[in-house]
Amino acid sequence: MGLRLTLVGMSGAGKTYWSRKLAQRGFKRFGCDDRIARKLRPEFSSSDGMERGMGDWMGFPYEEGYRERASKYLKQEIETLKEIIAYLETGSDRNQEDIVVDTTGSVVYTGEDIILKLKQHTTVIYLPAPVEAQNHMFTAYLSKKGPMIWNNLFDKRLDETNEEALARCYRELISFREERYQRYADVTIDYYKRVSKGFEVPEFLREVVKANKEQWINVDHCDRNPVS
Repeated sequence: MGLRLTLVGMSGAGKTYWSRKLAQRGFKRFGCDDRIARKLRPEFSSSDGMERGMGDWMGFPYEEGYRERASKYLKQEIETLKEIIAYLETGSDRNQEDIVVDTTGSVVYTGEDIILKLKQHTTVIYLPAPVEAQNHMFTAYLSKKGPMIWNNLFDKRLDETNEEALARCYRELISFREERYQRYADVTIDYYKRVSKGFEVPEFLREVVKANKEQWINVDHCDRNPVS
């Protein structure tokens, strides 16, 4: 049976980087952000035919219409994960496939039933980020305006600017999500280990094996299809 992995963590933690690295080694990659963007593309198009980015379309949580747009995004995220789970559940010929699911940071809001099904069919790997990386991720969110589901965790005080409120609530958002990523993870791979020199796909997969010894994964599988 092939390796089946699901990557979870905050936006900017490295999920897409590692899922693409794994795809280069032959894994079938399900990129949730890309799939959601395709589903919502009609929403992005302006009257002149130009497309905005998904983050520009969703906007910040203090902007008018944000809640409605965030709700549409989450609905499509749930549908996307249901489609991926259906793929994982059907077809005996697919059992030999190596698969990686690159989730969004908001996967924790899609419902326990979906997350437990991902755990049933894949090994869930949490990619945490230390405080310094979180600060960089927040700066990137402000500048690039990536899509972010706040799920009622944003509130602005009378004495705050919009950016001050975002900074305060972002810390609360991370704390809320981290607890849930950790709760559902089968394996956690340390940030500094992931960014250390020489840490590549074989090392990534060996971390999965080492932290999850009771699983059926064969460590020899880590070295197949070497990159030239």
